[in-house]
Amino acid sequence: MFTGLSFSVGSGASLQVTGANGIGKSSLLRTIAGLVSLTEGELTVEDGDPELTVGEHCHYFGHQNSNKPALTALENLSFWRDFTAPMSKTVFDGSAQAPLAALEMLGIGHTASIPAAYLSAGQGRRLALARLIVTPRPIWLMDEPTSALDTTSEAHLLYLMNLHLKRGGMIITATHTELALSKKQKLHLQAAELA
Repeated sequence: MFTGLSFSVGSGASLQVTGANGIGKSSLLRTIAGLVSLTEGELTVEDGDPELTVGEHCHYFGHQNSNKPALTALENLSFWRDFTAPMSKTVFDGSAQAPLAALEMLGIGHTASIPAAYLSAGQGRRLALARLIVTPRPIWLMDEPTSALDTTSEAHLLYLMNLHLKRGGMIITATHTELALSKKQKLHLQAAELA
């Protein structure tokens, strides 16, 4: 449980959440995403769709990739596009990429017809990242986003993250790595903030 915790993130800004292992960084992201219930306090999205929850304005990119192993890379992205597209049109005017274009953008277009179960860890991570650009949402919640990425893929991810910010999106990331993001704010969690 968090106590005395307050923060705000404006359009086009990023918030980097830091702190020791187990301090609650991932729990904070899961709470914003609506995966963990808020016991008290309030989360709001100014100028968001009032009929949607805060979590419905977000893409949550956690430790697990959420790729369906039996589906090909292209089928995975098509599934997520179709599942989340109706909501995406109402909450963010981002630039959606077609599934195959998203795979190409992340350097894994050659894996389009390969089942996700056969992708390398890095390819699986990039496939999961591609979800962020096939159905735009204003808020990206990213838990250790550079995990399992090589140097080239990490640089490409940072480009996509900064592009999202440039388009007016917001990013909240929990990480031990210093990320080169524009308009970056920091929130450092300490034991005193836990009850």
